[in-house]
Amino acid sequence: MGRYVIRRLLQMIPVFIGATLLIFLMVNVMGDPIAGLCGDRACDPATAAQLEKEFGLDKPVWQQYLIYMGNLFTGDFGTAFNGQPVTELMANAFPVTIRLTIVAILFEIVIGISLGVLTGLRRGRPIDTTVLVLTLVVLSIPTFVTGLLIQLLLGVKWGWIKPAVSTDAPFDELIVPGLVLASVSLAYVTRLTRTSIAENKRADYVRTAVAKGLPRRRVITRHLLRNSLIPVVTFIGADIGALMGGAIATERIFNIHGVGYQLYQGIVRQNTQTVVGFVTVLVLVFLLANLLVDLLYAVLDPRIRYA
Repeated sequence: MGRYVIRRLLQMIPVFIGATLLIFLMVNVMGDPIAGLCGDRACDPATAAQLEKEFGLDKPVWQQYLIYMGNLFTGDFGTAFNGQPVTELMANAFPVTIRLTIVAILFEIVIGISLGVLTGLRRGRPIDTTVLVLTLVVLSIPTFVTGLLIQLLLGVKWGWIKPAVSTDAPFDELIVPGLVLASVSLAYVTRLTRTSIAENKRADYVRTAVAKGLPRRRVITRHLLRNSLIPVVTFIGADIGALMGGAIATERIFNIHGVGYQLYQGIVRQNTQTVVGFVTVLVLVFLLANLLVDLLYAVLDPRIRYA
């Protein structure tokens, strides 16, 4: 197991370098960040030259990348164009988005897996058909439409929730935004769990456990559910980074100042350091989440061992 973890960590290095290089190149071709600093009027040549020198934009792109990576390994993610260090923006944004992601993941695990197990065990029955139709409806509606509709009904019209989340963003105010953020993924988890349960229910090891006279609950939890969760865990592990990076619409709707909000502001203002810094951390989240998922395989399925 230890050798496997070390090998996977070493494999992350070229993936991380390649991903950050692509991100850096794509962000640098979005437009001229100096033009965004000067507002509607074009900068005069002297001011533009001074700003380019101050932020290191007068150097070739490859040299800017090497400087950025060198600073990155010392914990310096650069400075935003407003003079605020990117690490300060991260310190304010990531805790909020992490709390929002935790709420969304809990909805996926509790509601998604529960509905998937229920419908998988009762495949073809009315409850199975009802859940499948509901998940199909959720999948067909964009997240921003769901968020705006819930905000209008629950927040503005009926007053059951606050239309906008406060600056501190406590967990109780993030329940509804977390449900909105998790809605599409929750539907996928439900359908994926249902399919996996329905397929494994006919497996030989399940029939053997039933023939041995084991209690139904033990057959479901110890044998059927454990092996059926492997594809579900894979999806949820990959979804962690996707939720954190894809929360732009949800955070904009509910005025949550998290990672999505900062990414949106960085893209609009063409703030290279902010966008690259935040996406770099999200790349690390993706890599670590995938490693954790691979390690969970051995916990869920005893047949899987890492030499």
